[in-house]
Amino acid sequence: MSYLEQLGIAQVNGVGSAGEVASLSPADGKPIARVRTQTRAEYDAVVDLASEAFSSWRMVPAPKRGEMVREMGNALREQKAALGALVTREMGKILAEGIGEVQEMIDIADFAVGLSRQLYGNSMHSERAGHRMYEQWHPLGPVGVISAFNFPVAVWAWNAMLALVCGDTVVWKPSPKTPLCAIAAHNICARVLERHGFHGVLGLAIGSNEAVGEAMLADARLPLISFTGSSAVGRHVAQVVGARLGRSLLELGGNNAIIVMDDANFDLALRGVLFGSVGTAGQRCTSTRRLFLQHGIGERMTDALVAAYRQVRTGDPMLPDTLMGPLVSEASVARMQQALDQVREQGGEVIYGGKRIGGCYVEPALVRARHDLPMIQEEVFAPILYLIDFQDLETAIEWHNAVPQGLSSSIFTNNLVAAETFLSHRGSDCGIANVNIGTSGAEIGGAFGGEKDTGGGRESGSDSWKAYMRRQTNTINWSGELPLAQGIQFAL
Repeated sequence: MSYLEQLGIAQVNGVGSAGEVASLSPADGKPIARVRTQTRAEYDAVVDLASEAFSSWRMVPAPKRGEMVREMGNALREQKAALGALVTREMGKILAEGIGEVQEMIDIADFAVGLSRQLYGNSMHSERAGHRMYEQWHPLGPVGVISAFNFPVAVWAWNAMLALVCGDTVVWKPSPKTPLCAIAAHNICARVLERHGFHGVLGLAIGSNEAVGEAMLADARLPLISFTGSSAVGRHVAQVVGARLGRSLLELGGNNAIIVMDDANFDLALRGVLFGSVGTAGQRCTSTRRLFLQHGIGERMTDALVAAYRQVRTGDPMLPDTLMGPLVSEASVARMQQALDQVREQGGEVIYGGKRIGGCYVEPALVRARHDLPMIQEEVFAPILYLIDFQDLETAIEWHNAVPQGLSSSIFTNNLVAAETFLSHRGSDCGIANVNIGTSGAEIGGAFGGEKDTGGGRESGSDSWKAYMRRQTNTINWSGELPLAQGIQFAL
C-alpha cells in the first residue's frame, strides 16, 4: 500500500461544489491528486457545525478533552511515515523534515495532554473583608486557523491541539498549495473525535480567498483568527478582524539574523548557519536571512560557507541524501531571481549560487552586502543569505534590529558578556533570541512568535494557551456586608 492509499488520498478528495483544483508536487510539477473546493454557503455550514459542536465540547472536562488529544497523538504516530512523505511530496521539504514536521504535531499533542490539567487561574487578596477574589479561564468559541504552505500540518496542530484542550472547536483554512496534507491530517484527528461521538469539533474549509478566506476574517462566529503568512497579508487580517472587535493571533514574516563573534566555536556556528539558511530551501519563517560576521572571523567563515554550499545536494526531496529540495512554485523561483537582480543593482555581490537549475530547483545563494542594502529590509522566501562584516557587538546589534521584522535571532559566542548583552533589553528585539544555536528549529515547549512586523502573536508552548480562552475575574462576598471598593460610601 502506498503512503497516499494509507492516508486515504484518492484521485479526487474533499467535499465541495465550487470546482476542483489539482495539487502539484514542486519536485516534478506533476499533479498528485485533485481537491474539491467549497462555496461560501458550504463554508458557512462548516462554521455552523463548529458553533453547534462548541456547545457540547466545552462541557467536556478539560482532562477528558486531553485524553482525546492523546489519542490523536497516537494516531499521528501510526501515520507518521506516511503523512511525512505526503508533506515532502506536496510541499517540497526533504523527507527528514517532512517526518520531523509530523513529529512536531505529536509533540504538541503530548504537550496539550499535560496542559489539559494545568489551565490555571490566579487567586488574589481582596481589599474588602469577607470577600474572595480570583480569576478563571473559559473556552473562547470556534477558532479560525489560516495556515501557510511551508508548515502545512504542524502550525495547524500548534493551534488545534491547544484550542481543543481549552474547550474550543476549530475551523481550518489550509494553504491552497498544500490541501492534501490538510485533508490527511484533518481526517486522522477528526476520526478520533468521531469515535467518541463528537462531530464537527474540527472543521476543514478549502476554498478561494473570496469564498473562505475573507469570509473567515469577517465572521463574528469566530472570536479568534490565527493567521500565519506574510506581514502584508497579516496587516489586512488585523484590520478586518479588528473592525469587528475580534482577536487575531498573527505569525508573520521573519528577517532573521545570526551574529558570529570572533571567539565563537567555528564549527558550531558553521553548522547553525548552514541549516538555518538552506533548510527547507529558505522557506521557513525562521530561516536565516542575514549573517553578521565580526571582522576577525569573516573571511574564514565566508570561505567555509562557500565550500559547504558547494556540497549541498539539491534535488528530489524524497531521496535520503538530498539536503535541499525545490522552492514551492515557479512564482517563488521568479521572485528569488528578481530579488538577486535587485541586490546586484543595489551594490550587493553574489559570491556563490543563486542560479535556477531546472523546474523549481535553485542553487542557494551567498551575497556579500552592506548592512544598509535596501533589499535587506525585505523577507524573500528563498535561500538567499546576506553576509555583512562588523567591528563591535554594539554595531552588530544596531544593524540586527534595523529591519521591520522581529521573529528569530541568534548569536554565536563563548563570551558571557556578549551573550547576556544580546539577550538583554538592549540586545535582540526579536521574540526568539538564541545563544550558540541557529535561528531555525524552535521547540514546542517555548512560546513561538515575534515582534514588530512579525505580528506579536505567540503559539505552541509556555502560556500560549491563554490566547484560546477568555479570562474572567470573580469576586465572592461571604461577609454579610456590602463594602465598596476604594472605601466609597454610598447609602440612602
